[in-house]
This record gives sequence, structure tokens and C-alpha cells, in this order.
Amino acid sequence: MEMACPASAHTPGQACPKRKREIMAMIPPGGYWRELPPEIQKEYMKGSFHLSGGKTGMARRISWDEPCLTLTCAPAQKQTERCHPDETRPFTVREYARIQTFPDDWVFEGAMTSQYKQIGNAVPVNLAEEIGKSLVKALNAYHADQAKPTQRDRVEIREMILRG
Repeated sequence: MEMACPASAHTPGQACPKRKREIMAMIPPGGYWRELPPEIQKEYMKGSFHLSGGKTGMARRISWDEPCLTLTCAPAQKQTERCHPDETRPFTVREYARIQTFPDDWVFEGAMTSQYKQIGNAVPVNLAEEIGKSLVKALNAYHADQAKPTQRDRVEIREMILRG
């Protein structure tokens, strides 16, 4: 689902070299390095091309129609890059924050690399909220259950009443 970005979304983001932009422009939304012609795959991947493993984080363009991949602390590094679905560039700091469900007015401090790191290391805000709600519900249920008298408690109370 495409969302309109407010002016705050147009914050600085990491730049990438011209050749990398040219290669990333060949990858469709939701695609990655395997979408490239074999000769470009080898050029881009260099020594990694011949290594085992899927390397699915490399040359990765996010799709509007799928959940975003895990955000890392460095959106423009070869092993962990995440390219914007429509524009051939890494996500800006604000776009990164939106994916992690930070409010648009949340302020990140420090250098740009520090801001990406703060966001990449964060648990998504909406996920943290739901986990918190689930914990409160579970703890409330646990304590409510603990407050209920057991069968033994009921017998002891009954005996105390009968003894008068």
C-alpha cells in the first residue's frame, strides 16, 4: 500500500555511487541481485558471486505490496542494502523511521549513521506496543488467577466459619 510522504519524509539519506544507482535501477520492486543479467550480477557481487548462500539482502529493492524486510543499521551497505520501491536510492532516515512505525515528530539525534543505527536497532514501535499490551493482559490474568481461593483455601475458610 503506497502512502503519501509528508515533507518530514524528505530528510537526508545515505548517497550511493553512480554505478550502484545504475545497477539498482535495473531491479524491479521486490527484486534483488538475481534479477540482474549474469554479467552485471558478477560485476556487482564481485567475489561474493561464487560463495554459497542466498545473499538475498544484496541489491534489494523493497516492494510496496509486501512487508518490508528487516531494517538494518546501514541501509546502503552491499550486504544489507534496502532500496526505495520507486526511486533508485536508499531510504531516508525519516522513511526508515516510518517503516519502524516511529511517529513523524520523533527526533533522532547525532550523525546520519547514528540515526540509522538507532532506528535499525529499535523494535518497531507498533510491535513493542502490542507486546506490552499482551504482557499486561497475561500478567493481569495470572494475578487474577492467583487471587482466587484454591479448594484447600475454601475448606479452611469453611472450617473456620463452622468453628465459629
